[in-house]
Amino acid sequence: MVTRIEPIGDRILMRGGSLVTGDGRTFLECASIRIRKGLIADVMPGIQECVEGEAVLATSGSLMLPGFINGHAHATILGPSMPSGSQPLPSTEVEWQRNRHLLSGTTSLINVCGLAMMDERDGILAPHPMDIYMTSAHTPHSISAADQIDGSGLSPRHRSARIEDLVQAGCRVLGEAGGGQTLGGGAQDYRFIPDAVEERTGQRITVVMARRLKEAVLGRRLDGLATASEAELMNLVDEAHLQDRIAIQELRSLIEERVLAPVKNALLGIEEIAEAATAFGLPAIFHLAAPTAATLISLKRRLPNMRMIAAHANHPSFLPDEAVETARQLKALGVTIDVSTLDVIDTRFRNHPDNLDALVEACLVDTISTDYAGGDWDTIPSALHRMTRVSAQTLPQVVALATGNVARVFPEIFGDRGLIAPGKRADIVITDLHNVSKVRHVFIAGKAHVLDGRF
Repeated sequence: MVTRIEPIGDRILMRGGSLVTGDGRTFLECASIRIRKGLIADVMPGIQECVEGEAVLATSGSLMLPGFINGHAHATILGPSMPSGSQPLPSTEVEWQRNRHLLSGTTSLINVCGLAMMDERDGILAPHPMDIYMTSAHTPHSISAADQIDGSGLSPRHRSARIEDLVQAGCRVLGEAGGGQTLGGGAQDYRFIPDAVEERTGQRITVVMARRLKEAVLGRRLDGLATASEAELMNLVDEAHLQDRIAIQELRSLIEERVLAPVKNALLGIEEIAEAATAFGLPAIFHLAAPTAATLISLKRRLPNMRMIAAHANHPSFLPDEAVETARQLKALGVTIDVSTLDVIDTRFRNHPDNLDALVEACLVDTISTDYAGGDWDTIPSALHRMTRVSAQTLPQVVALATGNVARVFPEIFGDRGLIAPGKRADIVITDLHNVSKVRHVFIAGKAHVLDGRF
């Protein structure tokens, strides 16, 4: 049981809890951590005696972990949102999303919307305790793709910006190269297709129906293969109660126009970002899904030195065996395989965990993030807990996916954290011993920002 006193000052001793260091191997049944001036000064087995001036946090019966590092999130900045360059989200929504991440143990995060400028992170909001980093996808074709699907949040300043400008301003990660908005992914299901159908017919369809119609018309790879027959499409139209509102061919055209318009430019934008990542030697996050898999494999073969992160390798456009085979090919080329929680752990509103489970079972996962899933994302520790129960992974193995492994992929921004080790920044999460998803305390640089589950 955690016994708390207010941890104030820069001298803290956490003692008695079990410890996972984030290196993928180390677990101590009982340990102590000394913190000095925001850094980890010492990590020792057993319960250490306090020294004069130390604030003590007794953590017996709990887990002490590195703060989680989320390498792929959205909706945590106030600039243009998503790869579609949409209007910024309301500040209240951004604050809510930020707080959700922090309360679930995330201490550092990369917002991958990609088209905001570096000075647009906070806007009217106060800087958040969680470190929030931004990316750049400012290439001509990426911006053109955004304009073809939305672009309403982009100003002349955004449209004229280029990756080199953002790098000069301090950006150290590129991406997201492509996105669900511009490549027929989840954002088409929860926003653009329902919007288009409602505008044309006056009736809004569900997210699940939008996906079913999209795949019926275009196929999972947007290649027109494995599409539904006319009779099957008619049945879907009836099920959606659209039969008296829109003709079948008109619906086909509507979906084709809405989904496919930005795809060509989005794919060209992916190539531009790959070339920029190679030129600058920076890591780049790429939208991996059935429509982009072949492109990413081809690009990595052509640019072997590129530091590619294949985002959400468990994307729902794949079948489980496809997700595994694609990840296996990319990993063999040296690509980092990231999976996302999406809504597959607890929420399961429109996605399921089959692809995630298959990739974990195949030992292909390098890192884990949340992505956005229309705001329905499940937390990182909920996925880690599932992995220890469903896939029989060890706790040190799964914790590394959200800590030490992420720091190694992005050393430019996370090289000082991700491990509980002397000299590292004291980002520490304390959770329930038997369920890592139950987060109790969160420390960032040695300062308590969440205590007993509240700010």
